[in-house]
Amino acid sequence: MRIYGLMVLLLLFTTGCQRPPAFGHEDRVGLLLETTIHDEAWGQQGYLGLQSIKDSFGMDVYFKEGVQSYQDTIEAVDELVDQGVNIIFGHSQMYGSHFKQLHEDYGDVQFIYFNGAFTAENVTSLNFSADAMGFFAGMVAGEMTESNRIGLIAAFEWQPEVEGFYAGATYYNPQAEIDIKYTYDWENEETAEFLYEKMQKDGADVFYPAGDGFNIPIIEKAQEDELYAIGYVQDQSGIAENTVLTSTVQRVDRVYVMAMDRYLENGLPNEPITFGFKEGAIEIGSFSPAVPEKVQLQIEEAVDQYIENGQFPYTR
Repeated sequence: MRIYGLMVLLLLFTTGCQRPPAFGHEDRVGLLLETTIHDEAWGQQGYLGLQSIKDSFGMDVYFKEGVQSYQDTIEAVDELVDQGVNIIFGHSQMYGSHFKQLHEDYGDVQFIYFNGAFTAENVTSLNFSADAMGFFAGMVAGEMTESNRIGLIAAFEWQPEVEGFYAGATYYNPQAEIDIKYTYDWENEETAEFLYEKMQKDGADVFYPAGDGFNIPIIEKAQEDELYAIGYVQDQSGIAENTVLTSTVQRVDRVYVMAMDRYLENGLPNEPITFGFKEGAIEIGSFSPAVPEKVQLQIEEAVDQYIENGQFPYTR
């Protein structure tokens, strides 16, 4: 009896001091990317998130670039599983439909993807409160436009930052007209530049290129034309400080770590998880010197109030 009791105490002690890997596996983490880790936008953010997991948890990590079709996804998942990976991040909304088709064939793998609604026992969707970051960037655009015409070039209609940006710009400046157009592709630089030229001719003087494959070229065009732009995904003030009024920043690295921490603690729920300002998952980037200090303070106060009560200024 004494030996048995000693063994129980020893077991309790060791399990209390060392968190066991989830689901009984030695966790290895994989990442699927539509594009590349060098795109200076969403793909690079995914890679930084993967590295944050490696640094925070000491896990082995792997990634596959250019994974776009469903067949690409199957092949990439098979390769990662062969390497012992049991947690796979799909760094795009697109992977939600792919995981929906294949997840039952990989019951020991936890699939995680972004900006979707589909979930299952081993599939979780991570979402940003992107409407909020869009709202506050829209306030800046509404203040800084002189022509009262703002050009919003987005990739897809479902992007919540689009609606948020429109609401923020028109709240701050009811006279502003927001011209919203879509490329229907994250990387269609040619279409984005065509839309930019048309909007500029129509008098737009502030642009929000909400697409990670074309935002930098549009910012550079705005700089050439001595107009303003809003950065996307990363703080892009370094590209053109006097052109980039602010940026809608998604801290993907933090979300990866928060998701992994939840997985290791209690497992992930089979429902979407949303991260926002309060969790530090989204931010408003650095302000351009062109933005009056009074306006900067107003935006910062509005963000602080939103973090405190979850309400935009017009809802108070």
